Amino acid sequence: MKKISLFILCIYSVFCIAQQSLKENIDLKSVVDNAAQKMVEKPLINAASIGIVYQGQQYIRHYGELEKGKSNLPTDQTIYEIGSLSKTFMGTLLAKAVLDKKINLEDPVQNYLSEDYPNLKFNNNPVRIKDLVSHTSGLPLMLPLPINVLFKDFTNQKTPENINNVLKNYTQKDFLKDLHSVKIDTIPGYKFSYSNAGIELLGSVLEKVYNKKFEVILKEYLAQHIQMKNTTINLTKKEEENLAIGYHHNYNEITMKMPTLPWGSSGNIKTTLPDMMKYLTYQLKNKPEIAESHKPLVTIDDTFSSGYAWRIIKDEKLSTLYKHHGGVFRSQCFIYIIPKYNLGVFIITNQSGENTAKDMQETLNEIFEKIEKNT
Repeated sequence: MKKISLFILCIYSVFCIAQQSLKENIDLKSVVDNAAQKMVEKPLINAASIGIVYQGQQYIRHYGELEKGKSNLPTDQTIYEIGSLSKTFMGTLLAKAVLDKKINLEDPVQNYLSEDYPNLKFNNNPVRIKDLVSHTSGLPLMLPLPINVLFKDFTNQKTPENINNVLKNYTQKDFLKDLHSVKIDTIPGYKFSYSNAGIELLGSVLEKVYNKKFEVILKEYLAQHIQMKNTTINLTKKEEENLAIGYHHNYNEITMKMPTLPWGSSGNIKTTLPDMMKYLTYQLKNKPEIAESHKPLVTIDDTFSSGYAWRIIKDEKLSTLYKHHGGVFRSQCFIYIIPKYNLGVFIITNQSGENTAKDMQETLNEIFEKIEKNT
């Protein structure tokens, strides 16, 4: 009789745990739906996709319409431009190269360049690989240098077209030529100054050590280690059909896609939500290159360190987290990796305006607060 009672008790316990797990999943869906729906109801945001990996469970949702008035909901086949989130992929690839002894973080970048760049130093302190990936190199935001003026006029309707015109025929050879004109005005490794140019230069470094095109290195790694087979830089004609259209600032006209950069390592990766779910899951695993890529390389202040392109934040409630924002002229997104809760989140919208990042961050904060309260 005791054995039967114990068996019944065990069955009842398993049932209660299953019910509690189901309840948590339903609660999470409700929290995400409520938060995201409020975001897409804002005047300028018409579509959004969000993916969450939480305690080993995955949750994908799409909202709104990609094209105004067309009722075309994003789908799992929708391909998004993720902009500067590309840098976190670069960070992972660099971490793998460091562990494989292909690259040393302390090496001057000059060691990996075919031409002599005496300008890539300050008072005999050279720009190192570590400085490039942590945004402390002193390199400008973009090359060529004149393009930085255009970026300051972000809300101008003509800015996407003007930048596209500058970059459409801008080659790796042009970039390396313009690199000679860069002036480093402080000791590398100390001052955080966000630089697409620095991450593009790392694309060149990886190509040299692997003797392969950066896109090939990227796709081979993702396919082999993460089974991400719908993530790339250059799309086929068939893939172009699934590329999300989007809108710049508060203009109603569909905005042109992001122009191709010399290597694409700083902002040209395109992917789907299911592939990003695999990326979130992999970032939460204790794989050697992930652990390496999450190391803080430079401490900026008490709450912020810069790692392998990741922004490493110490948060009172969420503990240490890893985040990055991405944006092109018709899309903005966030990625968060929060090990304390075994939580990864990716959110993206096909609108890029002055308040888009704030609107997405408010949505994420609402989700994080609910998770924190129920944990």
